[in-house]
This record gives sequence, structure tokens and C-alpha cells, in this order.
Amino acid sequence: MMRLSNSIKIILVFLSGTMIVNAQILDTLQLGSKASEDAHSLKTQNSVVIDGGLGETARRIQPLTPNSWEGGRMAFVLKVDPEKQNYVTIRLWGSDVNQNRLYLYCAGKQLGYRHLGDIDILDSGSDEPAYNGRFFYNTSPLPMTLTKGKDRIEMEIRGGGPIWGYGTNFDQYQKPMTEQSRGIYNLYTHTTGCFEPPATEKQGAVPAPAIRQTPGAEVLEQLKEKVNREVKKLLEPGKLSNQMQIQFLARAYHVKWTPACQQELAVKQIVAGLDKLYAAYLKNPKLATNDPATSNPEWFGFGPAGDAIQLLDKRLAPYLDQHVDDGNGRKVTRREAWTQMLIAGREWLCTHRRQYTNQTMIVDMNIYQSNRGIAVLEPSRALPEQQALRYLYEAVGIEPWLGSEIPGGFAMPLGNSYYQLTAKGLTRELGYVGYYGEVLDWVTQIYDATRPAPGLPGDARIKAQLEKIIHARAAFRYPMLDADGNRTMRIEAVVGWRDAHYPGNITYAERPTWDASVLYAPAATLDSKSVGYAQQMFEDNQFFESVKNQVADGRFRVTAGLLHTPDQYETLKAQKASAYRLPMAAGQPDFVWADEEDGVVAIKNGDEILYASLYWRARNGINFLARIHYIKPQYDRIAVVKQETQFEPDGRDYIRPDWTNFGFGKGGINYPEKLHSLHAGEKLPIAKVPDGIKFKPGDENIYAGKGSFYKLRYGSYMIGMNCSSTKTFKLELPSDWKSARQLPDGKAAAPGQSITVEPLSTVVFKAE
Repeated sequence: MMRLSNSIKIILVFLSGTMIVNAQILDTLQLGSKASEDAHSLKTQNSVVIDGGLGETARRIQPLTPNSWEGGRMAFVLKVDPEKQNYVTIRLWGSDVNQNRLYLYCAGKQLGYRHLGDIDILDSGSDEPAYNGRFFYNTSPLPMTLTKGKDRIEMEIRGGGPIWGYGTNFDQYQKPMTEQSRGIYNLYTHTTGCFEPPATEKQGAVPAPAIRQTPGAEVLEQLKEKVNREVKKLLEPGKLSNQMQIQFLARAYHVKWTPACQQELAVKQIVAGLDKLYAAYLKNPKLATNDPATSNPEWFGFGPAGDAIQLLDKRLAPYLDQHVDDGNGRKVTRREAWTQMLIAGREWLCTHRRQYTNQTMIVDMNIYQSNRGIAVLEPSRALPEQQALRYLYEAVGIEPWLGSEIPGGFAMPLGNSYYQLTAKGLTRELGYVGYYGEVLDWVTQIYDATRPAPGLPGDARIKAQLEKIIHARAAFRYPMLDADGNRTMRIEAVVGWRDAHYPGNITYAERPTWDASVLYAPAATLDSKSVGYAQQMFEDNQFFESVKNQVADGRFRVTAGLLHTPDQYETLKAQKASAYRLPMAAGQPDFVWADEEDGVVAIKNGDEILYASLYWRARNGINFLARIHYIKPQYDRIAVVKQETQFEPDGRDYIRPDWTNFGFGKGGINYPEKLHSLHAGEKLPIAKVPDGIKFKPGDENIYAGKGSFYKLRYGSYMIGMNCSSTKTFKLELPSDWKSARQLPDGKAAAPGQSITVEPLSTVVFKAE
């Protein structure tokens, strides 16, 4: 790595090995082949040879006896290049479904991080077939300090059990390995990031996708039966025990097919439930700041209760001036009692806003819903509507997010011009996010919260922003098969900062969640693109399967989220045919979509799809890494690769700690034995953080690891991304290309040509 002096405003880093088109394979270990295993001095502990996909041999690592969090091991020697950047790639069968994990160790130290690090482990497992009937390849860079001056490296693959990333102690987080790992077919070392399998290597045939035949519309009747069982239960005296149930029953009051619809009994039950909530709050005021009945206790306050009050509004009028006990033997009106409760929750949330987009959306929605409830009860104590709407506008990226309220103003931890969404409609946390970036359910709830009454239009600015988000997320659905081999679309999660899923969930307009159906957002907007995405799901008959899975989930939260699904389905089925389909779907035109604020690009070129996060999990400093998901019909590739990065230097470095578990948060849960990282001690230069933002080396910060310009050459693709809003950069096309064209329009480009990349723009070229 070459670094210029700190007095120079822009640093250009060149990383060897990134400028060669095809992977130079140095060595291949074929597992299960005695000749190859002997040639690489393979030694195994608890592994077994299998005949796997396409008749290829492989090895599975077995659990230990008794079961432990780790499994068996395989040690071997592979060739490396003593001067160039080296990569290691593993070949795995895409039909294997296995939640165990595979780790690579060199000199007793671990490659990559077990959870959400910028460098990958060999395999994180999967819940569904990752690439039905075909192989996939996962590539990671080896540290230059490991291979410099050497032509061979001793390596070891270790098996391990599944993890649960939200575990708060070791036993919750790390599960024992109780079954064999996936089959491990080949391991390769090579000197370029884009691994090209040898032409002689077997690849599966592209499956002919079928259309799902079952289930059908009968699941909607099953849904209604399940929802109505819950409604009937909550209509019984004394059954409403928390504000989530109160909110659900208030919503059911407006749904025509439920037994609560327009029933005074439902109103009486909700009044009794709110009285019970108030009494519980008097006994435990911390319910305003931490209600265990909510999914994330510190994010809700009494927002759901406020929502229930505003949903019933005038229907509550006969009850509001009746008296209840204030806990001290004094009688107060319900109006006064409930207002006191809602204000306590609202004030807590205003002073405890969250930075990550999905989290601040939940907090700010509950600020607003609390205020709507207060406006029904005591209008003089409610915030003016425009002031309350500001929280929602900040949460959905319409206005700058200013953080929590503090004496004299707002904390502004990210300055006064930070938006929670990019201008193109993706969330910013820190770069592109797959699952947690799917905030459509929350934004639709925010839009619904602004409706004057159920069925009436809500805030127009929020609706327009919701449509923008749906359209932006559409680029991140790719064609695949479901577990049964049926045609579907899946969400792109491989290149997501907060994701550890491969393959992603089946997703069209909207990802299925615990709180809403997959039709929630498109039914709220009814714009032609969103309707088209839903109609594509209907054509593939994947909607009813999604409902079936939600109906099978026994959690109250999921049942409550199903309440409006039948009406959403009827609304969308009644729409005229839309010409729009998801842009990555088969038969759609070539397509390039990039978001420079998140540092991500999505490319459709014929039957190839390439996703790349160029700003990749660089939480603390510039890491010169990009994350790739390169989908071809015959096989799938995942990679973390080196790239060129230009940035404005801070002058300081972040030094990687000796972490092997989390790539953030002080390394996460500690293991029973001390594990060591191959990356410990690496210096990552810090990019300049804007003036006025509190920062020190080691802090996670959206600016510290963000480049101004990225240049990635991956196989026959060249990407230049300008993330600066003011500077212009030059992209030099490779002189070794014979010819090239710019995507998606196919405009010819000359080898060695210098391309101007304007601020906040991206160019993509492909060699011919």
C-alpha cells in the first residue's frame, strides 16, 4: 500500500492484484480426492467424505462428541504468491441447507469475523437452498502480512455451530454443532478478486422454474379465522392486558369482517384496558420508558395507546370525563389521567431518539401517535401538528435528522444536514442495508398515522417518500427459486451492512415482516410501479405462500400484522394491469442503478446480475474493500475484494483490534477460549469527519470510512463511483481491454480511455 503525505488533500491507494481480469488460480484442493488431499498434506479430525452435488466428492465436518460449539477440523497446505494480493475461495453446493459455519485459520489465527465484519468467514450457513442445483463460491482476501515472502501457507478449516446474533450471553449467541456441516468441495488460492471457475469444473444446469400451485385463496379464510379468534378473546372482560392488544382491538373496530367492527363492546373493552394501563403506569412509571409488552421496550413509550385513542376519537367522548383513581385516593378524569400517561411517554421519546433509520422511525412514529392521542384528550397540551409532523419528516428523510431534544435545542450528533434516507430513497445505516433497510412497513405505518381517520388520505409528502422508497428497493430483488424450485424474487442481502442472510427472503414490492403483509405498502400508495410489483407476485403465486407462513406463526405481533391483509389483497386485485415489473426480473431491459450516498450499485446485464457495496462495512476507517454478489445462471459468486479508494485524510489511523467475533461493538460476545485475528494490528486510515461532529479514532462514524471515489475492477466489469458532492474524478479504463461498452446503453468505450465521473454519479463499463 502506498500512502502520500497528510498534507495532500486526496490519497489514492493502489492495491496489487486488482488490475488483472481473470483469477490466476495458484492452487486447488479437491476434497474427497485422495491424490489432491495427499498432495496438500491433508490431516482431518472428525470429517467424512461424501458423494455430493453432480457426483462430485466433498468432505463434511462432523460434530464433536459430546457436542460443542465447535466441530471437527481439516489442516492442509496451499500455495500463495509471495508478492501479490492473495485470495481464498471455497466451493459449496447451492442445494445444501445447513446452519453450521465454516472458519479458516492460518497460523492459529482466524480469517474474517464471525458476525457482520468487513471480511467474511468461509461460510455462514443458510436456511434455504442458496442456489438450487448449482454451486456457489465465496471469496475472501488474505492479509498481505500473512503471505508476503511465502509461497505456501498452512491452513485449517474448522467447523462451528449456528449463531444467534442477538444473544446477550455465550449460550444464547453460540449454539452447539449437532450435525454435519455442508459439503466442502474445493478450496482455491488465487491472485485476483473475481474468481473464475475452471472451464472443466462441473456446473449444474439452470433449473426450469415452475409456478407455485399451492396454496390458494383459502389461506385468507384461515387468516380471518385466526385473527377473529384473537379479537373474540380480547372482547372478553379483563382480557386486554397491554397496549399492543389495545391498539389491535382499536384497529379491528374499523375492519368490516371482524366481530369488533363498530361494536360498542369493543370501545368499552378498550376504555377498560386503558384504565388498566394507567393503573399499571402509576405503580411503575418506568412503563413510559420501558414497556415489556412492546417489541423494543425503549422505543414505544405509550404510542400504541395514543394510536388507539385517536382511532376511536369521538367514540370515547362519553367516557373521558368519568373519574378514575389516581393511585393516591384522588379521583381524576380519564381525560386527565390518560393525558398524563401519554405525555410522560412522549417526552421520554423526544429526548431518546435513535440514530439508525429503522429505529428512529419507530421512536418518532410513537412520538407522533402519542401526540395524536393527547390531541383527542387535551388539545391544548398537544404539540402543534406541524411540529409533531417534523419528527416524522426527519425519520423518513424529508428533513434533516437533528437527534434528541436537549436543553436549548437538539443534540445534532451528525450535524444539521444529515438525512436518514439518501436522495434516491435508501436508508443510511451506514451504507446499503438489506433486511433492516426494508422499512416499508414502518413508513406505511407512519403514513397511516397521519390519516385524519381510517380510509382517508394521509400526509402527501410522506406518501411520496414511501413511493420513492418502494422504487429504490425494487433494484434489490433478484430472480431465483424458492425452496421448492418455483419461480420467485429474493431480496439482495449479501451486500448489506447489517445482514447475514443468504439467500434473502422472497420479496417483491415489500418484504414479509412480523408487523405487516407483503401488500401493505403498495396497497397504501397504489402507484403503478408498486401495483406492478404486487401483480408480479400474484403471477408467480407467491402471495398466498407468504400469508400461509405468517398464519402459521403463533406470535401475537404477527397476528396483529395480518389484520388488514384481506382488504389489501382485494384493493390490489381490483387495480388495472400495470406494465411495470421488478427491474431485475427476467426479460426486463439492462439496468444500472447506483446510490452514491450508500456506496452501492446494482447492475443487470443480460442474464447476469451484479451487486456491489463499494462502501463496505467501513465503520471506523477506510478499508479498501468491496462486497460483491455476482449472479450468473450457471453458478453464484460472493466475494470481498480489494479496490482503489480516494479520500480526504484525517491524518490519523484506526488500528484493528484483536477481534474475531463481531466486527463492531467491542468484538461482541467473548468465547471460552481466546481466539486471535489475522487482521489484528492492521492500520486503516481515517477519512476526514466534517467539522462540528464529535469523533475520536475507534468511534463508529458514517464519515470515517467513506471514500470520495471508488474504482473497482471485478472480472470484466469496471465501476467508478464518485461519492463526493463537489469533486470530479477521472476513471481510466484498462489498457489491456480489447474493447468495452458502457452499461446499460451499450455506448462503445476505448481501452485506456479517461472517463470523467461527475459528483454523485456512477459509471459502469464491461469489457467485450
